[in-house]
Amino acid sequence: MAGQKERGQRATAFFLSGLFCVSAALGLGQSARAAALEAERLVPVGHTIGIKLFAEGVVVIGLAEVETGSGVLTPGADCGLQVGDVIEEANGREVESSEQFAALLQCGGVVQLGVTRDGQELTLAAEPVLGTDGTWRLGAWIRDSMAGIGTVTFYDPDTGTFGALGHGITDTDTGLLMPLGDGSVMHSSVKAVKRGSAGEPGELKGSFDLAHDMGELYANTERGVFGCVEADAFTTGDALPVAKAGEVRTGPAVIRSNVSGDCVETYDIEILRVLDSDGTQNLLIQVVDDALIQQTGGIVQGMSGSPILQDGKIVGAVTHVMVNEPTKGYGILIENMLAQAGR
Repeated sequence: MAGQKERGQRATAFFLSGLFCVSAALGLGQSARAAALEAERLVPVGHTIGIKLFAEGVVVIGLAEVETGSGVLTPGADCGLQVGDVIEEANGREVESSEQFAALLQCGGVVQLGVTRDGQELTLAAEPVLGTDGTWRLGAWIRDSMAGIGTVTFYDPDTGTFGALGHGITDTDTGLLMPLGDGSVMHSSVKAVKRGSAGEPGELKGSFDLAHDMGELYANTERGVFGCVEADAFTTGDALPVAKAGEVRTGPAVIRSNVSGDCVETYDIEILRVLDSDGTQNLLIQVVDDALIQQTGGIVQGMSGSPILQDGKIVGAVTHVMVNEPTKGYGILIENMLAQAGR
């Protein structure tokens, strides 16, 4: 069963999970992207953005039975498809969307699928079956796009690059990193907050205009999403020094977050521990700001990417909340995030 969603219309909050180079169109080459990794000063942003991500091909998020005139069949599973596979070609034609892929199946007969699985390229011979509704079906649920809001961590005014989220955008069903075909970002405004409580994570409820892009994505990685935007897209303050991992200490710090309208505020936190990890949970943090706790309950979905500042430097970004203790969560070191910014 091919997916029935229009490209870009499926919405999800990118927070608790978690390369088509579009930069040339904006005059941003590989050397400029690499410069983000070497930048000594960046602008800490803290404003939400809307994100549209289109997969490179279509992602298999489930396998299913198909009702046919001769009984229940499972053509997707029979040909060797697995959840998490990315279907990039069908009979030599590039797969661009769920709808286009479904159309390619309607001729019937064996279809040679070009599939990527765990970085390996495979060819599978699939034979769609005629469902009781009169359409040829593969017995696979697929997804080609996602949309939602997240928070921008940093902006480099010299190159136009930005980083957001502090972790990757993952498929909500498989938990796997979505393969980026292309994507864009839009201005977002926070309309309401679902306050978090023990066992029930909160959420920023925002709106954004799908029709007007302010920039493009060039990478979706395990340590953040990265892109380039038009000049002066983020005018939120001066550039600050980027801290090295060894400069980050336990004790008082602040985060910059957008939890109401277009307003970015600074809130007090404590860095409880600096963890020896190369993933996205390098800092154990606790919100101690009464105003933020009263408004959100602590850390909520959509705040992922909020920059963490200490001693006048950018030290990291918020990435996760502790579900049973929403004033506490984790952050990634900015050094680890920037290590993937040039990809």
